[in-house]
Amino acid sequence: MRAVLCQNGELSVTNLPEPQPEAGHVVVEVLRCGICGTDLHARHQCDGWSHLMTRAGFDGFQRSHEAVVFGHEFCGEVLDYGAGTAKSHKPGTRVVAVPILRRGSEFDLVGNSARSPGAYAERMLVQESLMVPIPNGLSSDLATLTEPMAVAWHAVRRGEVKKRDVAIVIGCGPVGLGVICMLKAAGVATVVAADFSAARRNLATACGADVVIDPKVDNPYTDWKDVGYHGALPSALELVVGTREKLGKLPAPWWVSWKLAERLGAANPVRPVIFECVGVPGILRTVIDGAPLFSRVVVVGVCMQADTIEPAMAITKEIDLRFVFGYTPLEYRDALHMIADGKVRCAPLFTGTVGLDGVEGAFAALVSPELHAKILIDPKRSGSEIVSPTPR
Repeated sequence: MRAVLCQNGELSVTNLPEPQPEAGHVVVEVLRCGICGTDLHARHQCDGWSHLMTRAGFDGFQRSHEAVVFGHEFCGEVLDYGAGTAKSHKPGTRVVAVPILRRGSEFDLVGNSARSPGAYAERMLVQESLMVPIPNGLSSDLATLTEPMAVAWHAVRRGEVKKRDVAIVIGCGPVGLGVICMLKAAGVATVVAADFSAARRNLATACGADVVIDPKVDNPYTDWKDVGYHGALPSALELVVGTREKLGKLPAPWWVSWKLAERLGAANPVRPVIFECVGVPGILRTVIDGAPLFSRVVVVGVCMQADTIEPAMAITKEIDLRFVFGYTPLEYRDALHMIADGKVRCAPLFTGTVGLDGVEGAFAALVSPELHAKILIDPKRSGSEIVSPTPR
């Protein structure tokens, strides 16, 4: 079968043996595969990433000298089953799957493992227990967005964003756009998006962002006074002293009233939930410097280099800092159904399709934020041209 290999930073189209399923595996024919930012990073930075994963206790991530088939965002059609499977869906069923493959007591990250090739190929293996059928006649193009939408859904859930909160998304690449989609699907009333790229700001609007900002021109954290944020320490001190003085005028002891207000949530300061979706050195420090006091910052962008922040600044502002990684099988399944039910407006992310022969060109095109957001691979498509999607 034909596939795209990455080895020592070079991409090449080649012929590989057909995948052989082991216990619990399913052979699927790849219908579509998304090119992820992870793939772009792994092409040249996989050794550093592998070292990091080893430090985290996982030794199965790809190395640069290994020949690896990328592709962990995909949909496919069931062809055959390996031993020890329930044969839960008949051949021809279109499915998506969490990209993890069990091999005995070991696990591979599909598409980032020399042992478990991904979906830059005509066929691949998936784990039956992690496979989900595509509902409601959802198109293969949109079904392929399940994986990045699951990442975004996990981030939104970890952010514990309430519908009345202001959510601020810093960076409107595919990760940030996915977060915007999921915030609006969750009913968040006000989503602010910031990016230097005009094309990405347009996509943010198409995905549902309520306020779109060019950071060169405007402050992405809006006017603190208008929304009740505390932009500087004196404001927080006024809140502390002023609240104590007001409660002291009530007939009940002030500490009783304060505890009651805490139980009712009335004592909590107003703060935004900020999603850092850029993942380059210096951004996190910039977010902490600019964020209002008491902000919750959810780090979704993957920074592969060492970075520096000033903990004292985050302490002084009492910033709630959270990091996210991946998603659960339930979040993956729910993301698929949210797309199929029309609750997630993620179609704007999909900006082009290419065949296996065009993957090298697609990688080059994705370097520019003004050209594309998410390019999908169709292994059956011939030629190397990137074809824009048909307007829906």
